[in-house]
Amino acid sequence: MPAIDFDAERTYEDERFSAQEVFRTDRSKVVCGYFEPGQFIPVHAPASDVVISVRAGTGIIREDEKTHRVSPGDIVVIEAGTPRGIRADEAERLEVLFVTAPPPSDAEHEPVREGIQRGEFDPTGATTSGDGD
Repeated sequence: MPAIDFDAERTYEDERFSAQEVFRTDRSKVVCGYFEPGQFIPVHAPASDVVISVRAGTGIIREDEKTHRVSPGDIVVIEAGTPRGIRADEAERLEVLFVTAPPPSDAEHEPVREGIQRGEFDPTGATTSGDGD
């Protein structure tokens, strides 16, 4: 069993969130995600289930039309094909653990790359409906 040292993987980047892949099989992928204040993963809808465990900081997770406020200890599970995105609050860093099954394809992450390049969290333009909780 591989042991994941979340602190040892910690890396922040100025331009975009940092994703440190720590485990992968054909069936699943585990990533440590590190966000500077305001950084995000744009809303996209890969064909993967995802479990997001918040380890530090605060932010929002979009799940389809819902917006969930998250803080340390929160876990959000989103089904495959559901639009999702995550954004760190402007005041602090955000650290999360992502588990996806199966791992999303490179093509499914193209909207993520495009959204980051444009600085656009929600390229769909959908509105959110409260905190979703």
